[in-house]
Amino acid sequence: MTIAVAMSGGVDSSTVAAMLKAEGHELVGLTMQLWNQRRLADKDGMPEQVQGRCCSIDDVYDARRVAETLAIPYYVVNHQERFERDVIRPFVDEYLAGRTPIPCSLCNNHLKFDQLLLTARQIGAEQIATGHYARNEYDPQRGRWILKRPADASKDQTYFLFGLTQEQLSRTLFPLGGFTKPEVRELAHQYGLALANKPDSQEICFIPGGDYKRFIDAYLEEQGEAVPDTAGELVSVGGQSRGKHDGVHHFTVGQRKGLGVASPTPLYVIAIDHDRKQVTVGAEQELMRNSLRARRLNWISIAGLQGEMRAQVKIRHRHEPAWATLRQSGEDEVEVRFDEPVRAVTPGQAAVFYGGDEVIGGGWIV
Repeated sequence: MTIAVAMSGGVDSSTVAAMLKAEGHELVGLTMQLWNQRRLADKDGMPEQVQGRCCSIDDVYDARRVAETLAIPYYVVNHQERFERDVIRPFVDEYLAGRTPIPCSLCNNHLKFDQLLLTARQIGAEQIATGHYARNEYDPQRGRWILKRPADASKDQTYFLFGLTQEQLSRTLFPLGGFTKPEVRELAHQYGLALANKPDSQEICFIPGGDYKRFIDAYLEEQGEAVPDTAGELVSVGGQSRGKHDGVHHFTVGQRKGLGVASPTPLYVIAIDHDRKQVTVGAEQELMRNSLRARRLNWISIAGLQGEMRAQVKIRHRHEPAWATLRQSGEDEVEVRFDEPVRAVTPGQAAVFYGGDEVIGGGWIV
């Protein structure tokens, strides 16, 4: 059976390809061309620098070189139009609406584990393998595929994978789930991969320097669209005016720097009201929340929520999971009530539910 390896040009996916080749599998390498990273370089002072970002032209070159080294067929699949529709545009719209999106999760849901699987099947591969740090296995008692945290907790990517369906999990291999990153680099050396010491990508692939505001302005300029006027007031938790701001998309809940208001004590963004164009600021303790609501749910280890359920909940990638009680609060909505208050619950981010090492499911914070 042929396995399609999703090759990003990094050490992880390259090592996966080398491992599977060594095990005697028939492989084909696939790289998704998602975004022309120089596309907005002439807009609003956007830089052309692309180091440290995944899916660059250099990464495509590196992936092709690995495929040649391993003597496996290799193809670049152009999904730029789909990426713009399902990742870029929602990213821009969410920020303009005062929410903080997760483009990596959107990309996983709509492209890497959707379109890539379709492409794999078209070329005769029934499974794909990726360099994600996660584990999956079938539980015959529950009749479900289960997504689990990897051996290397510091590289755990399950937070970004909560949207995977049962079919997608059934056709995906995560060969690195039992390895630590140093072990993977050592394997890359053993397999003679030239990129064994290549640094990990640190930035969102389409945003150089992490400057979201500049990207949004440049993208809208390219599209011939005016940046919506979302300027308004900065207010305290009690509603008193603290000054003016020049757009809600410049802020995210929990932000401390760049608020444009003087204060003898540190101020943080507490909430964003797009309709009223208000950004609420306050002390750090005012960021604490006892509950949240999540919608557009996807269940993995269970078919659906039956009554109340105890779980540990992550509200962002680097968040330490916090104990909470889940209960259905709408047709496609769950209320999460935490045992202890958590900091900076952010609309647009994901709430991912864990039971030990298993991903129970997750949804989008509203």
